[in-house]
Amino acid sequence: MSELLVVDVGTSGVRAALVRPDATVGRVHHVAVLPSSPSPGLVEMDAERLASAVLEVASAALSEVRSAAAVGIANQRATTVVWDRRTGRPVGPAIGWQDLRTVGTCLTLQADGLRLAPNMSATKVAAILDAVDPDRTRAEAGELCAGTVDSWVCWTLSGGGLHVTDATNAGVTGLVRQGDGGRWDCWDERVLDALRIPVQVLPSIVDSSGVIGPATALPGAPVICGIAGDQQASLIGQGCTRPGLAKATFGTGGMLDQCTGTVGPDHAGRGPEGTFPIVAWQQAGVPRWGVEAIMLSAGTCVEWLRDDLGVLATAEESTSVAGACASTGDVWFVPALLGMGTPVWDFGARGTLVGVTRGTGRPELVRAVLEGIAHRGADLLEAAEADSGLPVPTLRVDGGMSANDVFVRALADATGRPVEVAPVLEATTLGAGFLAGLALGTWKDEGEVADAYRPRTVVEPQLSDPDRATRRARWLTARAKAEATIPELSGISF
Repeated sequence: MSELLVVDVGTSGVRAALVRPDATVGRVHHVAVLPSSPSPGLVEMDAERLASAVLEVASAALSEVRSAAAVGIANQRATTVVWDRRTGRPVGPAIGWQDLRTVGTCLTLQADGLRLAPNMSATKVAAILDAVDPDRTRAEAGELCAGTVDSWVCWTLSGGGLHVTDATNAGVTGLVRQGDGGRWDCWDERVLDALRIPVQVLPSIVDSSGVIGPATALPGAPVICGIAGDQQASLIGQGCTRPGLAKATFGTGGMLDQCTGTVGPDHAGRGPEGTFPIVAWQQAGVPRWGVEAIMLSAGTCVEWLRDDLGVLATAEESTSVAGACASTGDVWFVPALLGMGTPVWDFGARGTLVGVTRGTGRPELVRAVLEGIAHRGADLLEAAEADSGLPVPTLRVDGGMSANDVFVRALADATGRPVEVAPVLEATTLGAGFLAGLALGTWKDEGEVADAYRPRTVVEPQLSDPDRATRRARWLTARAKAEATIPELSGISF
């Protein structure tokens, strides 16, 4: 059976690769496309550059094979593009998912009972329309299209023939509501009215796995059959397609996602332990659900050691430096450089070092940072289990930090679970390939996807349960010291 082409659009670049029927990945092509920050709090992307990079890497991957059976797409979520329907050109820069320009709008909407976060797409669409079409004349006339990165990629690959988004991406825009059968697949008129977003600018919501339409801009016009936001693609790419299975991606930040099955949530907002319900994927109109826990600072803490403190020459060096000591000497680091997400959601929390002595040296500091990120990973896991009601037998991990052996061992000890390291550093590509393959029958069902997963290595916890409980208690004491460092920000909630 032919290989599956995957286009994977991340925050720092665009990758294309071919996923084989044996669930391996090859023929990878990558082009860097970095976001820009024109002023503090603003994050933008050049949507035209994204489009040209998509066509460049996809064509390069296809040039090495006779044909591809289908196309799968994985994408950074919530980054928002608005473009002219006739010319296909963006009306301005895309607003990145980290962009904070709409914080004020989100706070204002709370007075009307609408709880939207600035990392959602809803207020980003409105901000672009406010700039280019303030009276909404063009939008109401159907001259403009708005969408997340998956919509923009589908439009690009189809030569303007498709204006769609899948259920996983639509579900994190803040623009959908619960429809028939409990699905979140209807645009929410109340939010659209509040932000003056005409529904005609928005894409159709389609399945994450299924025949969507031909990629006519590519040789052979392979059919697009899979779409998912990056975290959901990573969840599927690590075989977490059975209820209870969970993965964590540790990159700049950290995301833990757990599959909860076909029973939908009873709420759209944050759960009691700070997780959010998500559509994990949708096939044949039936959503599979999950919960998501969020860490705002993970790998960025290692970058802080390297770029700001000069403690490390490279991020990779953190493994050997931390390995030079057996313990931190009871030094604890709380990775809250940008505030703290799940479970406490405190934007006024800040990074904190506790227990530093004259004997604390470079190895202890680096180890404390890695162990602090691991304990935040345990926070996310415990929150997901509490909100979902499903235990996690093992934790699967990917992302840049999954290559750090010291960190992975610390994560196993902090969670008290075996940690399975993904066979590829970024599992998003494999997940989008699985979704496309499910539509074609390459894999019969989600059970076969789960069975196809083969971790690169499995790391078992070494601490006894009493020792782990003691260390978790010490960690939680340190975490409490980091909270409400800036009380004014701690009072903000989305």
